Amino acid sequence: MEKILVVDDEQSLREVLSIMLKRAGYAVTGATDGEEAVELLQKEIFDLVITDLRMPKVDGMEVLKAVKSASPETVVLIITAFASADSAVEAMKQGAYDYLTKPFQVDEVQLIIRNALEKRRLTTENMLLKREMASQSSFAQWVGQSEAMQKVFEVVRKVADSKSNVLICGESGTGKELVARAIHYNSARSTSPFVAVNCSAVPETLLESELFGHMKGSFTGAIANKAGLFEIANGGTIFLDEIGDTTPTIQVKLLRVIQEREFRRVGGSQDIKVDVRVVAATNKDLEKAVADGSFREDLYYRLDVIPIRLPPLRMRTGDIPLLVHHFLERFAKESGKPKPVLSSDAMHVLLGHEWRGNVRELENLIERVVAFSVDGPVTDADVRGWLHRPTAPIPVQGMPLDLTDEGVDLEGLINGIEKDLLLKALERSKWVKKKAARMLRLNTRSFRYRLEKYAIKGGRD
Repeated sequence: MEKILVVDDEQSLREVLSIMLKRAGYAVTGATDGEEAVELLQKEIFDLVITDLRMPKVDGMEVLKAVKSASPETVVLIITAFASADSAVEAMKQGAYDYLTKPFQVDEVQLIIRNALEKRRLTTENMLLKREMASQSSFAQWVGQSEAMQKVFEVVRKVADSKSNVLICGESGTGKELVARAIHYNSARSTSPFVAVNCSAVPETLLESELFGHMKGSFTGAIANKAGLFEIANGGTIFLDEIGDTTPTIQVKLLRVIQEREFRRVGGSQDIKVDVRVVAATNKDLEKAVADGSFREDLYYRLDVIPIRLPPLRMRTGDIPLLVHHFLERFAKESGKPKPVLSSDAMHVLLGHEWRGNVRELENLIERVVAFSVDGPVTDADVRGWLHRPTAPIPVQGMPLDLTDEGVDLEGLINGIEKDLLLKALERSKWVKKKAARMLRLNTRSFRYRLEKYAIKGGRD
């Protein structure tokens, strides 16, 4: 339900607007003047604010500025009995959506409010779409005809329309987020937001704010009120990836929002109600984590209502040819190159590989195949070379180097080692740059410099 704040020192007009908007299905809060409105804006985020222009102490322009400071995405509609071209221009400059003169037609106000809220919804959807496109860029489409995957598909079809929480377990790279998306987009919530967050990629100090939002001034750098991902996902699905990496503090707060369907922003004093389906995922053994006390038992049982176990790629090798074909077509199309042809011996090598990185490792390999392939079929020797990329030996202090009369390309050797370690850190961190930088004990600036130096692209912050 969208929330509207009505600000007017004229009680009769305030009540008329409030009654009209409540009948239209909005949650309405009234403020008797600008001063009260500013106080409310520090405690709560509204979708739309309707404010009178001339009021004692704090006028409508000050309310407008307070709204845009606290919640820039909130839409503001100004109404007044004292219209002037200058005040209208100034209101629009400060970010007002529209400007109406009293007296006005109720139908006119309803239409403007609907259009204003539609604009806000489109802005939010655009933000979510960009976020989703960024997250999808590192995942393959869901492909599989093996018996193990058919069982997963069947479970997804059966539980998609359920309101129950889902816990997806499986090794890294098995496609847990793809299953979460399949559940969402095959459910009655498909037209509402799907919001994904990797709990291990966000520092604990920021994760609470990311999930639940914060109020202006609640901590250093909180320059405006911010809605959290649970609020953004209202009506839809939130995907909590790597839930096993959350701290006890975050687990307590997650338990509350799952049980009570409400939460408070960081620094906030009001409870916010939400209707969100939770789909969580982990590559850890949560039962073992519960036993050793690192994961709350009550939260585990709240999440594990519908368990889905994803098989590793080595347990469904029959899907490898399908995945290879899919990735070859995808990367050939993206690069504008002809689709390479794999020899039967090359496919045999792929079928016999261990695939510790699962589908993600196969995806990366086929991208490498497309990037380096030349005329002629890809051979088994080519695949073995790309599977086991040789790395330059790292000299150890005290160990003699095998120097020849021709010498050693020291700079090239060091650069090769550095680039290989960057790539390995990115692969191990699932291409989360901050996590990869921490693995190499580099600050963000130094890490980004090295990525640019070796033209390594991709990943996310």
